[in-house]
Amino acid sequence: MRAAVRTAAAAATALALLLTGCGGGGDGRTDGRITIRFQSLAWQKESVDANKQLVKEWNASHPDVRVQYVQGSWDNVHDQLLTSFEGGEAPDVIHDASDDLADFAYGGFLADLRTLLPDRLTADIPQRSWRTSTFDGGVYGVPFLQEPRVLIANTKILGASGVRIPTPARPWSWTEFRQITKKLTGKGRYGVAWPLREPVSVTLNLGLSAGGELFHRGADGKVTLAMEEGDLVVPGTIHDQVDIDHSAARTALGMGGGDTLPGFFGGKYAMVPLGFSYRQQVVEQAPKGFEWTVLPAPAGSAGLAQGVSPQTLSVAEDSAHKKEAVEFIDFLLRPANMVRLAKGDWMLPTGRAALADPSLHTADRGWATGAALAGALRSAPAQSVRGYPEWKDKVATPAFQEYYSGAIDAAELRKRLVQDGNRVLARYQR
Repeated sequence: MRAAVRTAAAAATALALLLTGCGGGGDGRTDGRITIRFQSLAWQKESVDANKQLVKEWNASHPDVRVQYVQGSWDNVHDQLLTSFEGGEAPDVIHDASDDLADFAYGGFLADLRTLLPDRLTADIPQRSWRTSTFDGGVYGVPFLQEPRVLIANTKILGASGVRIPTPARPWSWTEFRQITKKLTGKGRYGVAWPLREPVSVTLNLGLSAGGELFHRGADGKVTLAMEEGDLVVPGTIHDQVDIDHSAARTALGMGGGDTLPGFFGGKYAMVPLGFSYRQQVVEQAPKGFEWTVLPAPAGSAGLAQGVSPQTLSVAEDSAHKKEAVEFIDFLLRPANMVRLAKGDWMLPTGRAALADPSLHTADRGWATGAALAGALRSAPAQSVRGYPEWKDKVATPAFQEYYSGAIDAAELRKRLVQDGNRVLARYQR
C-alpha cells in the first residue's frame, strides 16, 4: 500500500457515498442502464486523472453499463468499507490493498472471483501475485499495482566514497550494506536513514530476502510465530546501524518516508530505503541540480526476495452486477491501461504484458531498476494471517520500536513477538 496518503479525501469519502445513490446491494439501474460504482483510492493528480480518464473511456464505449467514479481515501478505507458493507452500501468495484482484504474475505463481504475472471487476466498476472489476494482457496481481489522497497541514494556522495555501486544482478549483501553505511557516515552525515514510524511491514517484507518468514502455517492450517536466524538479519542490521555503528540516524526512526526527504536533499543522509513510488516526491521536491539514483535493497540467502501487498480491485459480494463489475476491471487492467495506472502511481504493474512495456525499462528515474526487481516480489509474510492487525499494533510495533531504539535486546524482541504474538493469534484460530 501507498505509504503516503492524503487526509483531505477522508471526509470527502463519506459525503460522496451519501451522494451517489443506492449501494452495491441495489439493482444499480438508472434510466434503464446499469450503473456500477467504482471506489478509487488514487490520490496523486496523475493517478486520479488516469483513473477518471479510463472511466470516461469505458462509459463512452459501454452505453448500457455506466461506471460512477467515487473518491475514497487510504486514510480510512478499512473502517469506511466495513461500515458500507454492514450497511448494504458498498461500492461494486473496490480499490484496496491485498493486506486489507483478509477480514473482508473471511467475513463474506467480497465476491470470490474465480468463476468470473477472464482467462486473459488470470494468465497475465503471475501466480505469486494472485497468492496475495487468495484466502481459503478463494480469490477476492485482482492484484494490479505493486512496489518494491529500494534505496534512493545521493549520487555525488556515493561517487565520492568510492563504494561499489550495486545492481539487481550484483546487489549488496546485508553485511556489505552495513559496512558501506559506516563508510558513508561522516561529519554531519549518516550513511542511511530508516523511516520506521511503522516498522512492522518494512521489517517483515525485507526479511524475506534473508529467508525470514516468522509466520508458519501448520498442516492443520493454523499459523504460529517462530523467530529463526533469518528473521533476525534485517532487524539486527538496522539495530546495529543505529545503536552500535551510529551510521543510521536515530531521529529518523520515528519518521514517515516523506519526512526524511528534506534531510536527504540537504546531504544529512546518503541513502534512504523507501517504497518505489517515492520517486515522484523526489522528482517534485528535490532542489535544482540534486543528483540521485535508485539502487536495489540488499540481498540475503533468498536473494532479492521481498514481501509486497499489491493494490487490488475487488467486487462486493452484495453487488447485483458482478459480471459487469469484473468486465470493467478487465477493461481497467488491459496491458496498455495497466501501464497508464502504473505510471500515474509511479509503481509497477503486476501483469506480464504491461511490465514488458519499454517505457518501464528506461534508466530514467530508476524505472529499469524497479522493473528488474518485479520477479523477486512475493506475498507479504502475514498476508492471510487472521489476527495480524492486532499483533502488529499491540505487540510488534512497540517491540520493534523499542528494539531499534536500543531499549530492549534481541532476546526480549523474540520473546515479545513470538510468545505474546502466539497468544494473540490463538484467539483468532480457536
